[in-house]
Amino acid sequence: MFVRKIKSKASGILLYGITPPKIETLPEKIVEIAQRTLGRVADLDIDALVVYDVQDESSRTTEERPFPFMGALDPFHFASEYLQALPLPKIIYRPAGKFTADELETWIDSLTTMDFHPIFVGVPSPDFKPKTSLREAYEIWNRNDASPIIGAITIPERHAVLNDEEIRMLDKMESGVSYFISQCIFNVEYAKNVLSSLAAVCADRQQELPTVIFTLTTCGSAKTLLFMEWLGIHVPKHSKEKLLASENILEKSKELCLNIAYELIGFCSALQIPFGFNVESVAIRKDEIEASIYITNQIAMMLREKGLR
Repeated sequence: MFVRKIKSKASGILLYGITPPKIETLPEKIVEIAQRTLGRVADLDIDALVVYDVQDESSRTTEERPFPFMGALDPFHFASEYLQALPLPKIIYRPAGKFTADELETWIDSLTTMDFHPIFVGVPSPDFKPKTSLREAYEIWNRNDASPIIGAITIPERHAVLNDEEIRMLDKMESGVSYFISQCIFNVEYAKNVLSSLAAVCADRQQELPTVIFTLTTCGSAKTLLFMEWLGIHVPKHSKEKLLASENILEKSKELCLNIAYELIGFCSALQIPFGFNVESVAIRKDEIEASIYITNQIAMMLREKGLR
């Protein structure tokens, strides 16, 4: 269904995003974490599970990282060894620059026997010398029949600075990309600006629009908010003030996420841009995980009310 929805440009796609356990996690604990993940995802009305690759971005900025970096298991390994009981397509992030062309080719071959679909991401910092460029990674994918679709990421914050995100997206579309998953959205105007630019240039070139999937995540504390900003996520001043002034920052962030989803549903529908949502669950706190489940269910309800699920 996920592949068919992407290929048919259907709106209303809903994903759920997770990170693998930390790399030092004991094998028996990994099994326990996987079982909990399977339990909470099994009843969700979603089209695919996103499994992120965790990279250390500390060298990207001189600002101190609010939380210490801890490496995680390889997302392909975690999904293939521990999450196969979940009968859903898996979207696997892969930093192309960390691998040679031969390594990427072998990895893509390994997707053949599973319902896995790749998203290649860039290097964690500008001074990292990639072993394989994103363009080369797409060329390798195009030579292989392992996965019928490939996605990419889009960053509205980058568009706010460079004003060229739609051109980056079009370049990736020429390499075979048919859908994009955004960085976490807290500034809905940034997302709308990218969509407007994308719709305009696609209309000018008489080119079909790609599917754009917006990532939403909750914020459970002031320190988490600081970490989001450290990652480059722009939180508008009024939203930040509301979160910090709230007696329950997690509840307020749930409200903000659902408001953003509602706005983007209307905006994309008006521009006839195929769209969807990806709800992140990357925290370890029980209340934040439960909040991600709540948001996923609420967005699914919104989409059903619009006849999109």
